[in-house]
Amino acid sequence: MFLFSTFEQMRLMILYIWRAWFYLLASIPVIFLFPFLAIASIHPKGYNFIFWCARYIWSPFILFLSGFYTKVDYEEELPVGESFILVANHTSYIDPFVMFQVSKNPFVFVGKKELVKIPIFGYIYKRAAVMVDRSSKKSRWGVYGRVDKQLSLGYSICIFPEVKYTDDTIFLNEFKRGAFKISIDHQIPIIPMSFLDCKRKFPWYPRFGYPGQLRVKTFKKIYPPKNINKLNDFKKQVWGVIFKGLKQDSLKTHEKAVTKEKNIKKN
Repeated sequence: MFLFSTFEQMRLMILYIWRAWFYLLASIPVIFLFPFLAIASIHPKGYNFIFWCARYIWSPFILFLSGFYTKVDYEEELPVGESFILVANHTSYIDPFVMFQVSKNPFVFVGKKELVKIPIFGYIYKRAAVMVDRSSKKSRWGVYGRVDKQLSLGYSICIFPEVKYTDDTIFLNEFKRGAFKISIDHQIPIIPMSFLDCKRKFPWYPRFGYPGQLRVKTFKKIYPPKNINKLNDFKKQVWGVIFKGLKQDSLKTHEKAVTKEKNIKKN
């Protein structure tokens, strides 16, 4: 019993050190690139440079030195020269870095306003992402206007639409309506995708995890209905595609993560 307890303490300590290493890696490129990113953020089309740095420097730097590599299985090649909305299950702090490896076409995240508080990173984030204060109805509605601006500049949008996404015991939570309203309003397609490994290998809470391959399965683009009254059906359709992608994974990695988290909480 004592040996088991000691082993468990060592395992958790290694996990905490690995997590701290991840956060350190996340900060290094931002600090070194900050002068160039700050200048780019002032220019109307400067996001192209910010996205390039995020995709080809920041994301690979963090993933590789954290012990991860990505493998993306495209059911259909991502559109070139047109805007779309990337939608995926949200399973981990590492999801945004994986998403940068999915699309070569510049996209803008719709993300929570709280990230602005992070020193240095927050300055760039405030100018490069569409921020939303989920506690404010006014902020949530204001997102649509800010998204309109990004779409008018030719960028795509990335949204992780799950509610209560940090509950690792839930296989796939229901979706918020924002991504689907944007898709219908602008008549641009949604590209659904399943993040198969992030929940098991780098979950929200450091109770388990390990380095290795992070697989993504993307699916054919889904065009929105013409009528806003069909929003809920559209939302359920996209949810079903992502759910099916997670369920049909031969390795069942996402499912194993949910089971593991439930067992930990039960004990």
